[in-house]
Amino acid sequence: MAQRIHGWLERHAREQPNQLAVEFLDESLTYAQLDARANQLAHALLANGAKSGDRIGLFMDKSIYTPVAIYGVMKAGCAYVPLDPAYGAERLGSLIDRAQIDIVISARAKRRTLATLATMGRAPRALFGVDQPALSERCVSWTAVAEQPATSPDISIEPDALAYIIFTSGSTGTPKGIMHTHASGLAFARWAAEEYALTPADRLSNHAPLHFDLSIFDFFAGVVAGATTVIVPEDYARLPASYAQLIHEAGVSVLFTVPFALIQLVLRGAIERFSFDQVRWVIFGGEPFPPAHLCALMARWPHAAFDNMYGPAEVNGVTHHTVSPEHDANDAVPIGRVARGAHGVIVDEQGSEVPAGDVGELLIASPTMMRGYWRAPELDAQVFDDRRSQQGAVTRYYRTGDLVRADADGCLHFIGRADRQVKVRGYRVELDEIELAVTGYPAVEESAAYVIQDAEGGATVQVEVTLQRDTVGAREALLNDITRYVKTRLAWYAVPARIDITKQFPRTTSGKIDRRTLAETAAARQHQQQHPDSAAPRSSETPEPPP
Repeated sequence: MAQRIHGWLERHAREQPNQLAVEFLDESLTYAQLDARANQLAHALLANGAKSGDRIGLFMDKSIYTPVAIYGVMKAGCAYVPLDPAYGAERLGSLIDRAQIDIVISARAKRRTLATLATMGRAPRALFGVDQPALSERCVSWTAVAEQPATSPDISIEPDALAYIIFTSGSTGTPKGIMHTHASGLAFARWAAEEYALTPADRLSNHAPLHFDLSIFDFFAGVVAGATTVIVPEDYARLPASYAQLIHEAGVSVLFTVPFALIQLVLRGAIERFSFDQVRWVIFGGEPFPPAHLCALMARWPHAAFDNMYGPAEVNGVTHHTVSPEHDANDAVPIGRVARGAHGVIVDEQGSEVPAGDVGELLIASPTMMRGYWRAPELDAQVFDDRRSQQGAVTRYYRTGDLVRADADGCLHFIGRADRQVKVRGYRVELDEIELAVTGYPAVEESAAYVIQDAEGGATVQVEVTLQRDTVGAREALLNDITRYVKTRLAWYAVPARIDITKQFPRTTSGKIDRRTLAETAAARQHQQQHPDSAAPRSSETPEPPP
């Protein structure tokens, strides 16, 4: 059995060479073609100075070259580092420096940003996919790559070798590099392929951007199963009706994406115009799915199974829950049971296991777990917990920072982030619980709860909501109705001090609501109201760039 991620690509290239591996609009590659092109890229990287363990940056929009780049880098014994294609030159250069990247694979469409990077004196040593010498010391076109041998490079790659690094800003805005090996990435891919019974007949929708960990399901689990991955262009991902049409026309059978994308399908995808009988799995993750919207989509697609997959990028997916067709639209969706081969414990603030049914932080031990953070031993010390069993064996756990509760059947229920549990009026309040209550109001599309300091220095919970397009009524009347509704579902001390309506939320490039930016904007607005003659305070944190 293959022990490296790309080993499964090579296996299917031998056993089913004409099976389609990937599609992008009107372009496609069979398993044999994808394997050959990845081999050519691997040879080209090695010929241009790439060494085992090097980090290779991928700064490119989605295209047919995306899987070629992923697998070519790994075949060269290197680790790929997805660089958000929306980055400007300053942020791009900062991340290239941080990850010590010498080689970048890009595209002609990124020439302007790359040119700015070059004028800053921060051009990569070698640049692939762009034939413009002024942008780098060495440029290698795809035409030149195609002249390399189509056979696998003769190099040794151990299962614990680094395969990819995903950088995420986290709660402070400082990028954290999550290091995954072939072993950890493959452990997730094999579990997912088996759990969802993926087959060569399946067609997976790659909606998530490459720098978001959901994408490894599409590119890794799909290849393990010998399935076809349909790459969704960025423009289609931003337009719900276009995404819906692509799912229909491409015959997608398995979707894995964030709840926001599925909410947009329900509300703005015009899904009544298309047939989706071929869709058998709708998998979502990344953040809680407002149950009212989930139930609305389930009613539209009664033939499909809906599944909530949970897991921070540090451990990949480690729990999942298939939603019952009778799920109550007022109840949050459980995150399910821990995956086979993994183990979870729920602990209190002192690290002791909590009694059954109590809330605590979830710790996970799993073969899908990251090696650690890139050059950040202080962060490793914070998140890894080496626990000794009664028999004396030591097992390493990852502290998820997520508060959960196990019910009598052992099913886990997500309560909220430990760092989103705040004290208001002397009481502990879960911001995620507040969002769930607010989103239950029929006219509310999404909600975001955050905390700012009041004039006396105490914590104040505020909520912003977006409304469904067909909502009618005066703004103040709607806000009053929402507040009355929330008061029936929350303890008095958890009722938000303020609820506002906004047209749209700022989002991270992975599609999640950027609550940090909302809180900073609200704090600046409050400061300006209290001190109209002074400038708004500058934040010490760097927000995620807009998508």
